[in-house]
Amino acid sequence: MNKLKIAIVHDWLTVYAGAERVLEQMLVCFPDADLYSLVDFLPEENRDFILNKKVTTSFIQHLPLARTKYRNYLPMMPLAVEQFDLSGYDLVISSSHAVSKGVLVGPNQLHLCMCYSPIRYAWDLQHQYLRESGLDRGLKSWVARWILHKMRLWDVRTANGVDEFIAISRFIARRIDKTYRRSSTVIYPPVDVSAFTLQTEKENFYLTASRMVPYKKIPMIVEAFASMPDKRLVVIGDGPDLAKCKEVAGSNVALMGWQPFEVLKDHMQRAKGFIFAAEEDFGIAPLEAQACGTPVIAFGKGAVLETVHGLNADVPTGVFFQEQTPKAVVEALHIFEVEGGSISAQACRENALRFSPERFRKEFTEFVDASWRAWNRS
Repeated sequence: MNKLKIAIVHDWLTVYAGAERVLEQMLVCFPDADLYSLVDFLPEENRDFILNKKVTTSFIQHLPLARTKYRNYLPMMPLAVEQFDLSGYDLVISSSHAVSKGVLVGPNQLHLCMCYSPIRYAWDLQHQYLRESGLDRGLKSWVARWILHKMRLWDVRTANGVDEFIAISRFIARRIDKTYRRSSTVIYPPVDVSAFTLQTEKENFYLTASRMVPYKKIPMIVEAFASMPDKRLVVIGDGPDLAKCKEVAGSNVALMGWQPFEVLKDHMQRAKGFIFAAEEDFGIAPLEAQACGTPVIAFGKGAVLETVHGLNADVPTGVFFQEQTPKAVVEALHIFEVEGGSISAQACRENALRFSPERFRKEFTEFVDASWRAWNRS
């Protein structure tokens, strides 16, 4: 494998978030790979995770306001990603939640796609995306719907250029099957569990921490605690829903805004439980909480069903609620306080260790090696 010419194609490089954590470990596995991305606006002080590589970018990099408004160029992204000349590579790995899987490859090249999700806002989450963007009515709505329609056609066509898909969870594997009618291999993303340490002694408060965007449902969690004045909630994070949280928060809710990592870790270690109300493709925060020995009270849909063990499991690490409503959160907290004694901090920690970066690198490298050998035999 070391003699192969390898290209890794990432959608866009603007922040160090979930997909970038996966990219970081891919580059640890294949440090000599060349890196491509539609845009690269990473600051100089935050390029260590890509090994300070030179990134080949697309024409979108140079368009007006691309640094802050690159997402507005979505209609041009399929054309942009198709302009990358990858003809000199033996192996192409796309790191894709949007368009990078649409790169053009030939019959003598193996294309593996690490798929975080088919384009969410073009498929089953289209209507939610249009509502949250204020594009659910009027002329702009019809323009957006037409663009997303064309994007879906392109997305399905380009799935044919992928030789094998990797899904980040069984939840995403089902979405890949529904969207492309393709099978996939599940390799869970890496979680830096070593950055969190086990703490068995807990204090009498709950924690939620997230970007405050609508699908995370943070105001709903805050509203639930407003009806339980005897229970304390600490909220860490910032974003557009912070104002809604302030409107419904009672005196038992501490809205801390954005906090540095050490503050977040300290609260995760001391919290009685971590509240998580989003339907996620994977979800790192619940695993970080478990790495601290903190149980999770979570909305029981999406990949959290794969990363948290409910009370019915042999070794439980959390409690699920079935509706994204304040009432459901209240009921789940009541169940947790009555039955949560069966959850141990050590069990939470051991569950989180299943998702370490070392495990990811081993599974990813073995998958690529096996795929290359099988492809060469065909």
